[in-house]
Amino acid sequence: MGIAQRGRLSPNLTLLLLASLLVSFLASSAAPTPLYGTYQTNWHFSPITTTVVFAIYAVAVLATLLTFGKLSDHVGRRPVLFVAIAVQMISLVIFIFANGVPTLLAARIVQGLAAGAATGAIGAAMLDINRARGTLANSIAPGIGTGGGALLSALLVQFLPAPTRLVYVVLLVILLIQCVGVALMPETISPTKGALQSLRPDVKLPRNVRGPILVVAPVLFAAWSLAGFFGSLGPALVRAIGPTSIVFGGVALFVLAGISSITVLVMRNAPARTLMLTGIAALIVGMVVTMVSINTDSVGLFFLGVAISGIGFGGGFQGSLKTVMPLVEAHERASVFSLLYIVCYAGLGLPAVVAGFLVVYGGGLPRTADEYTIGVIVLAAIALLGLRGATRRAPG
Repeated sequence: MGIAQRGRLSPNLTLLLLASLLVSFLASSAAPTPLYGTYQTNWHFSPITTTVVFAIYAVAVLATLLTFGKLSDHVGRRPVLFVAIAVQMISLVIFIFANGVPTLLAARIVQGLAAGAATGAIGAAMLDINRARGTLANSIAPGIGTGGGALLSALLVQFLPAPTRLVYVVLLVILLIQCVGVALMPETISPTKGALQSLRPDVKLPRNVRGPILVVAPVLFAAWSLAGFFGSLGPALVRAIGPTSIVFGGVALFVLAGISSITVLVMRNAPARTLMLTGIAALIVGMVVTMVSINTDSVGLFFLGVAISGIGFGGGFQGSLKTVMPLVEAHERASVFSLLYIVCYAGLGLPAVVAGFLVVYGGGLPRTADEYTIGVIVLAAIALLGLRGATRRAPG
């Protein structure tokens, strides 16, 4: 449907605003990553607590996606975005005044609630405006947000005062500006009945996308578990094999996400199957290189592995979206996007918690890193088998 409305932003500016919102939400989620070492030093908690703080965000996102993920299909995109931005701003205020693990957990939970409400609505709204450019923006924004948030946080922590507060103040100001933008953007769909009913957890899918989602789910889980790996354990791994600077801890996630975004941009016109195969192959190679680097204490090899893994993340994520979303009708977009993000955030959070437990009670950080990389490789291999099976079943 057309979205031009008097006094409202143009479609191009609206798409840019929505992409920037997705960047801000994911930057906010990545901002604490370089600070985990500082928090751990100040408040004396274990690696298990670090991964729980990291993963509780994913749990909150999952819970919100299951309940509020379809709401914007019924009430419109703008109302959901206003609420999500307000909740995200509350989480940043909690971070600013955090004084221990309980407030840190509270901030991550509130942050997850905001992200869960926003991601489906933002993703669907970008497709409402333009399916091709919306798919590209949905693929590229997570990498820019995650990498930019981690690097911005690391630089502010390393070189400017108030290391545990400044990055959250900066993000708070950005969200305030974006909230004004949402007030000026047009609504991209017509509200429909069934808003209250949509709040019931339900994973019902259109029949024509069930098969494709089964094919892409292992790729999404593997790719986002990779982000969980470098987001929760990356700074500790970098310190273990070489540089102790906080900046280097943020650089690992920045390289992963930055290469992911570049991959999405360079391969934006590639067929979905090519993207999926490229992503799977790069995930496997990147994890092998990372494993070798950890066992040889090679910082250069570690970042090479991270970069190759970034190609895997970008190719796998973009290929998954291009496989599923063209099959979805406008009134189903937020629902399907929410389900895809449920798979993503399950991959982001669950393996990270297991890894934190194994660091303390298993074989320590190097062995846990090896086990984690093997797990990602196995998931990527399962995804490859699923993709080949789907190809054989395809008509013609």
